[in-house]
Amino acid sequence: MANWIETLTGSLEQKKQYKQQQARIEALAEPYRTAAKAFQRYFMYYGGVTDGETLLQMGEDHVELWERAAADRTPVREIVGDDPVEFAESFARAYNSKQWIDKERARLTKAIDGIA
Repeated sequence: MANWIETLTGSLEQKKQYKQQQARIEALAEPYRTAAKAFQRYFMYYGGVTDGETLLQMGEDHVELWERAAADRTPVREIVGDDPVEFAESFARAYNSKQWIDKERARLTKAIDGIA
């Protein structure tokens, strides 16, 4: 039964790990919780990663970054620098994987190749 459900919804173990990461973010002290949530939201829009394992690893590294910062009381700006968007995009680029756009890139290339 679980295999059938996982075929439709994805890995139940990955969902469990994701929820654990979310709980760890919620447990962070301020301002680290707010920063972590803001970056996490940005990653969802910017990243476009479709591979669950890669997404989980990125999430794990992200949570660990903020947990260490909170434990060391490192100022948020010291971590992200002057440009939080550049920080977020550089962080996300470190996790190369298949992305949603890859399918459309292949479709565009095939369409243009068919013309020439």
